[in-house]
Amino acid sequence: MTGTGTGTGSPLRVGLVGYGLAGSVFHAPLIAATDGLTLDTVTTSHPERRAQALAEFPDVRVAASPDELWERADALDLVVVASPNKTHVPMATAALEAGLPVVVDKPVAGTAAEARALAALADERGLLLSVFQNRRWDNDFLTLRRLLASGELGDVQRFESRFERWRPQLKGGWRESGAPEEIGGLLYDLGSHVVDQALVLFGPAVRVYAEADVRRPGAETDDDTFIAVTHANGVRSHLYMSATTAQLGPRFRVLGSSAGFVKYGLDPQEAALREGRRPAPGVPWGVETESLWGRLGAGESPLTGGGTPVPTVPGDYPSYYAAIASALRGTGENPVTALEAAAALDVLEAARRSAREGAVVELG
Repeated sequence: MTGTGTGTGSPLRVGLVGYGLAGSVFHAPLIAATDGLTLDTVTTSHPERRAQALAEFPDVRVAASPDELWERADALDLVVVASPNKTHVPMATAALEAGLPVVVDKPVAGTAAEARALAALADERGLLLSVFQNRRWDNDFLTLRRLLASGELGDVQRFESRFERWRPQLKGGWRESGAPEEIGGLLYDLGSHVVDQALVLFGPAVRVYAEADVRRPGAETDDDTFIAVTHANGVRSHLYMSATTAQLGPRFRVLGSSAGFVKYGLDPQEAALREGRRPAPGVPWGVETESLWGRLGAGESPLTGGGTPVPTVPGDYPSYYAAIASALRGTGENPVTALEAAAALDVLEAARRSAREGAVVELG
């Protein structure tokens, strides 16, 4: 798949749709920090976000409507869709039809069928379509991949992954809306991350069971959800997403035939980006202190000194956009395909059905 033909010596020009949390905290800083990419245009109709974009990137164009991007398609090499979930499919479709490669924030769509239709459109147009699954570059995930490659765990039997928060008060906004078209709730928000990670680590899912609850007063959609996934290779993934967890569990607990690995704490990159820190050459990024390293061992809890500390691989969100730049120039592969995202959506749709019906759902 191709970009729009910009020569290898010129920066690839990026149009960013949306400047809320995803656009301002994740995409804009990472695009700007990537060699070979330049943030050309930000689309927002919100006056405060317009002012914020210009304060952070004085040379950026600000457009009031995505239509301005499609009209300037020849002047752009990539569009990034970081607008609310319900707009992902129409925005990505419009960009592809305008002849522009696209990165879409997760979830790429509300259904696997929509994701596969987008993938088919991108293939038909010969354009890159990628999904921003940034947590494939979390420090704990990279560390676990290294452990799995080394064989130190033996045969993995159970993978536990928790993305838990303590947010007893509602924040408001579309992410907490119960309207189906908003694609809100934790199942599709945090679930998009933990399911994607499980599938990358352990392969296709064949069976799904889920429980989804609405715990907080006034909440309209799930805020405490559990998914059990059985993978084709026999590994069982137990995935927890919650906004109502007063005591947080380990981010990962992985149990194998030879040893287990337990890791507490979230990757530090999101917090760093929220605080205004930016990736830069020669500056440590995604690094955590030794006190937060996970532990590998057998027979004793890591909280009572069991196991051996495992140095955490630094997190590396910048690698995603570096890979996008390479893919657009024809020197690398798409880091996250829409078909991979569709496989995760198969699991999320099965989980929603399972929670509604109280039944195990088999995947074909």
